[in-house]
Amino acid sequence: MSSAIEQKKLIVDDIAGKFKESKSTIVVDYRGLTVAEVTELRKQLREAGIELKVFKNSMTRRAAEAVELSGLNEALTGPNAIAFSNEDVVAPAKILNDFAKKHEALEIKAGVIEGNIATVEEVKALAELPSREGLLSMLLSVLQAPIRNLALATKAVADQKEEQGA
Repeated sequence: MSSAIEQKKLIVDDIAGKFKESKSTIVVDYRGLTVAEVTELRKQLREAGIELKVFKNSMTRRAAEAVELSGLNEALTGPNAIAFSNEDVVAPAKILNDFAKKHEALEIKAGVIEGNIATVEEVKALAELPSREGLLSMLLSVLQAPIRNLALATKAVADQKEEQGA
């Protein structure tokens, strides 16, 4: 009996560690997905460096309480899968939201973004953000605009002076 309890404590500690380490954690209900669809989802998540795990709700609740995320317990009912991302904050929300649009059986229930509990609406809003590369290109274009305008104005002045001199 005590070895079973010890194993459960190890699992709870493992889940708590995943909550602490991850930048973004999303809880989803996967009921109604076929095995092929779950395999496809796992493949997409794995390619992005995201781990999708299924744990018993009672153990997940204990781990959430251990890392002071007890507000997540409301979402921990029924069969759940949890996506943990240690690198990218936006990627799990984006992948799961896109997958949920194509497969209505997948339901996003809640999330934890950088240690803060997020609602379904907040997770979906995060998913709608452009990718990191997209945001960087937007920033670069904003930074380039004043220099580009200065160069165009200088060229226009030079052209005007050339016309007057000719």
